[in-house]
Amino acid sequence: MVDDVVSVLPPRLRAAALGNVELIKFAIVGATTFVIDSGLFYLLKWTILTEKPVTAKIISGVVAVIASYVLNREWSFKNRGGRERAHEAFLFFAVSAIGVVLSNIPLWISSYVLDLRQPNVSFLVENVADFVSAFIIGNLLQMAFRFWAMKRWVFPDEMSELENEFEDLVAEVTIDKKKPA
Repeated sequence: MVDDVVSVLPPRLRAAALGNVELIKFAIVGATTFVIDSGLFYLLKWTILTEKPVTAKIISGVVAVIASYVLNREWSFKNRGGRERAHEAFLFFAVSAIGVVLSNIPLWISSYVLDLRQPNVSFLVENVADFVSAFIIGNLLQMAFRFWAMKRWVFPDEMSELENEFEDLVAEVTIDKKKPA
């Protein structure tokens, strides 16, 4: 799917996209889980959990994070990893929890530092500020952190690390052979 989209890009963009396939896949997974989270939240909130929106958000968020783990493990980072599944899942959910905290920082600043709340501002200003801070700035901050952390800790490229260690070992052996005895 990504290859089909990348193939129609102009040559300069194609080269950049081919160098960032994992990032593109990670963003597609993020968009997919955003739809899952939002859709399930509103479905629950408007039907069986009308009186419990926080419960609806917790359920939709948990389902979205589980979907994110499966999609990232099986698609975005499928050529990485090598950890035991339980260890990998623990790291994934720990990184996701940190991401949730990071995504709420801009909303907290907007609400409590800048005081963009009613009655200080209009209903429209409050909601636009909440949307921009939580869904745009917060999600971009979270996405950048999670992509870096997923590549670094959750789904590391262990083959590249082994190749680098092997190359270093070969270089050391080569240098030792050149030294006079």
